[in-house]
Order: sequence, then C-alpha cells, then structure tokens
Amino acid sequence: MLMAEKEILRVRGDIKTTYGKLSRTYAVIEERLERGLRQRGLERLKIQQGEVVLEVGFGTGCSLVEMARRAGPVGKVSGIDLTPEMVRLARQRLEKERLAERVELREGDARKMPYETEQFDVIYISGALELFDTPDIPVLLAEIRRVLKPNGRLGVVSMPREGHETSLLLRMYEWAHRTFPRYASCRPIYVEDAVRGAGFDIQFQEEIRIAGVFPMKIVIARPEEATQQKD
Repeated sequence: MLMAEKEILRVRGDIKTTYGKLSRTYAVIEERLERGLRQRGLERLKIQQGEVVLEVGFGTGCSLVEMARRAGPVGKVSGIDLTPEMVRLARQRLEKERLAERVELREGDARKMPYETEQFDVIYISGALELFDTPDIPVLLAEIRRVLKPNGRLGVVSMPREGHETSLLLRMYEWAHRTFPRYASCRPIYVEDAVRGAGFDIQFQEEIRIAGVFPMKIVIARPEEATQQKD
C-alpha cells in the first residue's frame, strides 16, 4: 500500500473540553454500546489476581470496575484521564461499586505520565488512542512502554483504518471528523502499525463490530524484548 493511502487524519479541536461536555452522554454509550467490546478486550488481557494495572483514558470508569475485580484486593489498579468530568464520574462509579479504595485515579496528560518506569504488569487503553493527534500517538505509546514492565502486556482497543480504506462507513466517519470535529473527535487509525512502531510484538488481534456495524480492533501486545527472550 502506498504511504499516501496510509495517512490518517489529524485531530482538531480541544479533546478535554469536548469530552467534558459529552461526559454524561458518554456514560450511556460506555455502559450499553461498548459493554461487549470492553468485556472481550479485558478477557484477552487475562488480568490476574495481584497484578498492577493501569488504564489510560478510563472515561466513566466501567473498565476500571472490571479490572479492580480481576486484580482483586491484593492487586492495584490506577487510571489516568485528561478530563476532570470523567474523573469525577469514574470516582462515583467506583464508590457505588465499593471499589474506590482499590483504584487510584489521576487527572493528567498520558503523554507524560506521573508513574515510575516499569511499574505496571498490564496497561489497557480502549477508545482513546484514536483521540490523540497523529504526532502524539507514538509519544503516548513510548510513554506506555516506559511505565510497562519488560514482560508486561498492553491491550489496545481502537477504531481501525487498516482493511477499511475503501469502505463507505470509514469515508462517512472521516467526513464527519473533518466537518464536525467537536462531535466526531476521534478518527480511524492504523492500530497495528502504531503498536509495532512503538516496539511491541502483537500477540493477538481481533476485529469486532459494535451493534454489528461499527468496526473496532482489539490488539494484545508485549514489549519486543519479552518475546525475544522467549525465543
């Protein structure tokens, strides 16, 4: 495929402001439409009791609840999100589920995370990688690689462009992104290329469709050095 065909759109607008305004609406989407996708992604990550887990861009906290249950009382779950409204809603959800003491939430920019190097066993990012502007995607993934343990696992759930370059659905969504960036703030990206380019080996990938229509890709990966050691 020609390089021009693999270009992705730039992100326009202020994501923090946009998702602050959409936080209540997004809570409904996350709870209902994305439930199956979320469960599938977390199943593939295989979080174990006692593991140290991070979610990047946790939204209203649905996945944090699942991760806290899977990691158990001896595990530790952290989350970072740019939007204060999302942090507040996620904290309310965790309190309602009586899991607030197991999860540490931070409001911040994931391109420069306040975590120690090689701190986490598992990192999960769902529906957020495609919100970062094109030059920021490798920056974010490099930061994720920094805070992930050398034998850790990365789970990415994102809107794929690969395999859909000529689809009418993708073209319509990209048109909406260009025309209404405040509302269609994310856009399809080359998920596997981005993950591999950041120094990860992909262990598993699967594409599923939300509501039987909208494609999303699940990618599970490990740092290259972890797979090289196994070989």
